[in-house]
Amino acid sequence: MKNVENIVVPIDFSSYTEKLVEYAIYLGSSLSAKLHLVHIVELITGDGMMGMPMSAEFQLQYERGMRDRMEELVQELEKKSPGSTGFIGSGEPVKEIVKYAESLQADLIIISTHGSKGLESILLGSVARRVVKHAHCPVLVMNPFRKTID
Repeated sequence: MKNVENIVVPIDFSSYTEKLVEYAIYLGSSLSAKLHLVHIVELITGDGMMGMPMSAEFQLQYERGMRDRMEELVQELEKKSPGSTGFIGSGEPVKEIVKYAESLQADLIIISTHGSKGLESILLGSVARRVVKHAHCPVLVMNPFRKTID
């Protein structure tokens, strides 16, 4: 069995990102693995309601903001998990997450689920579910809202 040396952690900077990163730090340190955070900015071509294209300037400003946030997060992460990195990409999230993990020859992906159910899951789909389906390596799916195991 191959050692887990590189762990990719897709994040979206939502309210549960901190819990996901904390768990990844715990698991990564237990395995002496490096963490690689990744955030994919989905390219927005227009407003579905109005059919208006998204301003290229707005897209660039948004990406700059995400890069700044990632830089701050990686600086904090480095204190607990030396050798960690952060990456901001753009495109279709599932495709880009899987491509990034492959480029690093990741041994594991730790991804969070929102825990959506029913109609919400059917309508919106699940990035986590699709990453599991397409990833070249094992994927650990974490529910950040779960406090204990039943």
